[in-house]
Formats: sequence, C-alpha cells, structure tokens
Amino acid sequence: MNLDFAFLDWSVFSSFVLKGLIFSAQLTLVAMLGGIALGTVLALMRLSGKKWLVMPAAFYVNTLRSIPLVMVILWFFLLIPLLIGQPMGAELSAIITFTVFEAAYYSEIMRAGIQSVPKGQVNAGYAVGMTYGQTMQLIVLPQAFRNMLPVLMTQTIILFQDTSLVYAIGAYDLLKGFEVAGKNFNRPVETYLVAAVVYFVICFSLSMLVRRLQKKIAIIR
Repeated sequence: MNLDFAFLDWSVFSSFVLKGLIFSAQLTLVAMLGGIALGTVLALMRLSGKKWLVMPAAFYVNTLRSIPLVMVILWFFLLIPLLIGQPMGAELSAIITFTVFEAAYYSEIMRAGIQSVPKGQVNAGYAVGMTYGQTMQLIVLPQAFRNMLPVLMTQTIILFQDTSLVYAIGAYDLLKGFEVAGKNFNRPVETYLVAAVVYFVICFSLSMLVRRLQKKIAIIR
C-alpha cells in the first residue's frame, strides 16, 4: 500500500478538522471545570467523616471508576432521553457525560491534595475561630489546588484524548473531523496518520507545559 500525502489541501482540509478541534477543546474545558468543581465536593464529602456523606460519595466515585467511559457515554446518550421524554443532542450528552465521569477521577486527585495539607494548619484555623467551611475555603483548598495542579492538568490531557470516544454517539469531535476529511479526499489511511500526529503534538506540548509547571511549584515549595 502506497501512502500519498499530496492530496492535502490545507485550506479545504482544515475546514473539516477545525470544527472538530473546537468542539474537542470546548468539551475538554467544560468537563475539566465541571469535573473539578463536582470532584472537589465529592472529595469534601468523603473527608467529612459523616457516614451519610461518605457512603454516597464513595459509591459514586468507585462505581464510575469501575465502568468503561464508552459505556457511560452510551448510557447517557440512550437512557437520559427516555427519562426526560425528549431527545438530547450528541454534543450536550457528551458534555454531561464527561463532566459526571471525570468528576470521579478529579475527586480522588483533590482528596489526595487536601490530605497533603498538614493537619496543623487545619487546627490553626479552628484555633482562630474559623468554621470547617472557612478553613477549607481559605486555608486547605488553595494549597490543595496548588499541590495537585500538575496532576489535575495531566488528567485533563487524558480527558482530551478520551474525547475521541464521542464518535460512538456521532458527535463531531476532532477525530470525527479527520474521518470526514478522509472520506471526502478518499484517503482514510493518510488522514488517520495525520490525526495521530496532531493528537501527539497537542498532548506532548501540553505535557511539556505540565512538566514546567511542576518544576515551578517545586521551587515555590
């Protein structure tokens, strides 16, 4: 089989790919922010020491971490419309699914970050009259976010890679853009090779940024 990349007309090719790249970036950003917010709540629930908060949070995290993402994507896409009585677009379904799913992973990262803050600082907060919520908001969480920022960003890179799984429900992501371009140019093999290179460049570049960020945080410490 001969590979021929002469077909690439970037002015036309990019029109197929750019649309998918924008959605993949939007999906990654929304799922990251929503996942971190929900994950932080879940982490605080698990660390609260109150059984009625610990049990549901632990069930949520352990259940989602034990199920393949593509299965969760299909569940949300097929079952939610049945429950609400109306169809839900593939893009919206993907955003909800990734936010809910990634929250389970961000929760464990945040839990580790919160536990990395010395208990003496928590006790100091209580000593000056702070409540549990104030201590978490003003003392613990800022340090936990800083400590876990490289790990959070690494998980976000994995999240970006996982966005390619939305092909299962027909959402137009970056990989779908390459697939459409390959069909239009009748060069599927070459197009998928270009897609692999693009994914590698994006993820490798982000990994280098995370590494630099990790070094800066280490210096601050």
